[in-house]
Amino acid sequence: MIPTEAYLILSLALFTIGVVGVLTRRNVIIVLMSIELILNAVNINLVAFSRHFGSVDGQVFAIFIITDAAAEAAVGLGIILAFFRNRETVLADEMDMLKW
Repeated sequence: MIPTEAYLILSLALFTIGVVGVLTRRNVIIVLMSIELILNAVNINLVAFSRHFGSVDGQVFAIFIITDAAAEAAVGLGIILAFFRNRETVLADEMDMLKW
């Protein structure tokens, strides 16, 4: 049986990679993938603690996060495609269309 600490270490590694990706990358697609890594790290924590405490609540909440992440990815990619058609770039520094 794998101990809960191993899941927490894996989750910490995924979360760290995701945060570094969000903070250092300029490409919006990479930023969205990094946000997905962060959400997956949270899901691993929820399922690990759910198994540790013998409850199903964390697993149910993880399913809701997975569906929210899928919707976020679909909407985010739609916005990126629309922006790329208008400006022909996907760099976060160039996305200033919504500024006053």
